[in-house]
Amino acid sequence: MLVKLAYGNVRRSARDFSVYFMTLAFAACLLYSFLASTDYLLALDLTPDQREAFAKAGGVLQAFAIFIDVIFCFLLAYANMFLLRRRKREFGTYLLLGMARNQVALVLIAEIAVTAAASLACGLILGWMLSPLFSLIAAFVFGVAWTPVLVVSGQAAWQCVCSFVVISLLATVLSVRGIWKRPLVDLVRLAAVPERRPLSRGGALRAQKVAAALLLAIVWGTCLLNPGYFIVFIIPLGFVALFGSYFLIRVVSSSLPRRLRAHADRYWTGLVPFTVRQLEARAETGCMAAAAECVLLAASMCMTVAGLAFSVGLRTGEFAGAGQVLLPIAYACIFYGAAFLVAAAAVLALQQLSKAVDAKASYRALAVIGTPEELLRVSLLAEIGVCFGVPAALALVHCIFGFLLIGVLSIMFGVEGVVVFMSATVAMALCVLGIYYLVTVRACGRYIRYQAL
Repeated sequence: MLVKLAYGNVRRSARDFSVYFMTLAFAACLLYSFLASTDYLLALDLTPDQREAFAKAGGVLQAFAIFIDVIFCFLLAYANMFLLRRRKREFGTYLLLGMARNQVALVLIAEIAVTAAASLACGLILGWMLSPLFSLIAAFVFGVAWTPVLVVSGQAAWQCVCSFVVISLLATVLSVRGIWKRPLVDLVRLAAVPERRPLSRGGALRAQKVAAALLLAIVWGTCLLNPGYFIVFIIPLGFVALFGSYFLIRVVSSSLPRRLRAHADRYWTGLVPFTVRQLEARAETGCMAAAAECVLLAASMCMTVAGLAFSVGLRTGEFAGAGQVLLPIAYACIFYGAAFLVAAAAVLALQQLSKAVDAKASYRALAVIGTPEELLRVSLLAEIGVCFGVPAALALVHCIFGFLLIGVLSIMFGVEGVVVFMSATVAMALCVLGIYYLVTVRACGRYIRYQAL
């Protein structure tokens, strides 16, 4: 019975919350493709010296794969926390019907196992199908001739399976612990109280404006005026950018609604008041999440451009020959950028799905009083669009300064084509965000429509 229940829940989750499955599949695909990088290269027409060099580079790349494992471990833990939040009432109902906590935990374990196995299989198949594309990237970075070929790497697939098992086990432990430790009243309660907005007016708001301007000026000014210092202290400055973005988003989220309300002809149209209130209801926690996603997106695009640009410089610039040993680092930067991009997009999507769970009562009330479904859809599109658009826009502002730094260093190393790398990277990032946005709108719309109507 428990297995049948878990299977039914997985089918429903795959239908209603495809973002979760898609994220796991992308994670498996990226992890497999990174581990299979040297196999992609060895499948090309190489000289004996190149084969020996790339075989040695495989060990270096596998060491870098550990960090990708860590990124996806946090991502999977966050995704499972979202599912737990979304379904806590369901688990509470199981307990009220007489199921023991260990039985509920077994259902959750079975669900995670089935979902992880299915997404892992899809990710490995996707990695195999996209192997010509990933081998093109590897061939470009390492400077070898490329021919399209489908490559299957048994060793990379096995390592990916082992990594995914460990990551899934950690996520399962955290999820089961969440069910085990939560009191029944917390699982079955329905109401989500809107957050309070302290420090959002008067002198506190002006102080945050000053803090945002000061912190962002430090980051952007250091990037432009002292690039060496920026590179050495890039991690601490990343945290400075995080808090500067946080204060800026807080200021914007506090100021714009008041300015919008001042224009009654624009504000009191359609469901604008409802949409604004929905955004304000979770703005306190949403600001820090948006700031983190903004920094992740900016780091993703900058790392990808840096990896592409400096791989060219290491092969053809002043460090040609001696710089060959650093090519695996440039290649790893590209994959780290892809991992950060998927993580940021997935967190954005899961955050909106979690908000949809809290907003179902509000949409139900609007449906009861006869609000047209088209207006509900427009409100949902606007709300999710703002939550995706604000981090993306601020990330592009951060990237302006990061790209300027990369451009200056590229000129110093004699690297050409940096503008093409920048344009392609931004287009790819916006494309991935667009896909996640559309999937999120569809999933949220289906969930709210089923719950509200």
